[in-house]
Amino acid sequence: MATAAAAAVSVANGVCQAYLESKHVRETREGVAELCRHFYTQGWVSGTGGSITMKVHDDSIPKSQQLIVMSPSGVQKERMLPEDMYLLSSTGSILCAPSPKPYPHKPPKCTDCAPLFMKITHMEMIKGIDGHGYHDELVVPIIENTAHEGELTESLSEAIQAYPKTTAVLVRNHGVYIWGDSWIRAKTQAECNHYLFDAAIKLYQLGLDWSTPSHDPIQRVFGHQRNTNMAVNAAVQNLNDAPEPSHRCIVLDIEGTATPISFVTDVLFPYARDNVGKHLYLTYDTEETQDDIKLLRAQVEEDLQKGVAGAVPIPTNDAGKDEMIASLVANVEAMINADRKITALKQLQGHIWRTGFQNNELEGVVFEDVLHALQKWHASGIKVYIYSSGSRESQRLIFGNSNYGDLRKYLCGYFDTTVGNKKETRSYFEISQSLGVDEPSDILFVTDVIQEAVAAKAAGLELIISVRPGNGPLPENHGFKTVRSFVEI
Repeated sequence: MATAAAAAVSVANGVCQAYLESKHVRETREGVAELCRHFYTQGWVSGTGGSITMKVHDDSIPKSQQLIVMSPSGVQKERMLPEDMYLLSSTGSILCAPSPKPYPHKPPKCTDCAPLFMKITHMEMIKGIDGHGYHDELVVPIIENTAHEGELTESLSEAIQAYPKTTAVLVRNHGVYIWGDSWIRAKTQAECNHYLFDAAIKLYQLGLDWSTPSHDPIQRVFGHQRNTNMAVNAAVQNLNDAPEPSHRCIVLDIEGTATPISFVTDVLFPYARDNVGKHLYLTYDTEETQDDIKLLRAQVEEDLQKGVAGAVPIPTNDAGKDEMIASLVANVEAMINADRKITALKQLQGHIWRTGFQNNELEGVVFEDVLHALQKWHASGIKVYIYSSGSRESQRLIFGNSNYGDLRKYLCGYFDTTVGNKKETRSYFEISQSLGVDEPSDILFVTDVIQEAVAAKAAGLELIISVRPGNGPLPENHGFKTVRSFVEI
């Protein structure tokens, strides 16, 4: 429900209170929250995902007066709720803001979204566009449509001047203007064929005919010729002839499953332990490290109340830097030695490891069969996700800088302890809800930990236990299928 202050603002802007509280607005709020959660599970939209917007469609309201729902800045995408959203007028003024939440939640913030543009990064296709690589950010400006195409000249010119590296401009409710051949090269590179394949499958499921030019968005936008349609139709035919995969999704654990336990215990943990003090000193004043310290402080206060061994009090913020860091290092070392699966530790470890990977002091290690299995599953259309106690950032680092190169192109998303403890059934229920499968049994979870297998099985997932060198012994008659290599799956 809108607050009294929001109601006053709405009256001033000529928007009635009933519209603010209408079914259409509520459903749009829910839609943005759901969209943000899907972005999280897919690994899309780096950062917290602020300013994701959706217009409230209501046929009884003129388009020029329809409201805009915008996600807040600084809120984790997977934790966004409908009540976290901003309501904006069609001109961009804020009509209703979310109420602040108690610490450790940050105060809500609405990002200034003008001028509008689309940003894309960490996608395979980008490297086919001149001047862009996988890690670069491609910006495509968005301009408003006009009654006559010739009237777009001025706004097109302004967009190109504002974003000189772009080779395309989106026109709302009209289409896209593209110049140069870099987009066509990007779309036709061999390693990008799976994008065409995925698009073909979706259109095929909707009953659309790719052989008809009016139904071919690739040809309309990118100027592809008949051979594109032939290739895609062939791909769809191959899909019909191929056997149905037994699982739609595979969720993988990392340690002891995709990666040797020794890599974690003998390489990653010691690196974090040896470099935690150095990392805190060098980054102490950054917002990221201050957020890490807040999380650690909250965790340590809870540990002290429970009498957890190794927990020592962290001084107040007015204490000296040396004293503060010394207490943090003592707590982190105790947490690492106890192999605790807690978000505060894993988030800090991920930031420390990031520096190690950037400085080429670390390299991810995965078993050889992991590469072959990921390639096979990817080619079969099976979506693969990671669920690990390590942070999502550390997961990306391991697979993005592995001994077999960058494997992230085979992965569709990442889950960590923010979705829940790995030994709790609720966590796997949340994952199955996020992946949007018809049944939890459509998901295969592969782990080396029997307690995780039991929890996932209780949520309805299919299970396989990974037996790798160095893994702990399994109880007798555990009842789960085991494999010694992903090739067996």
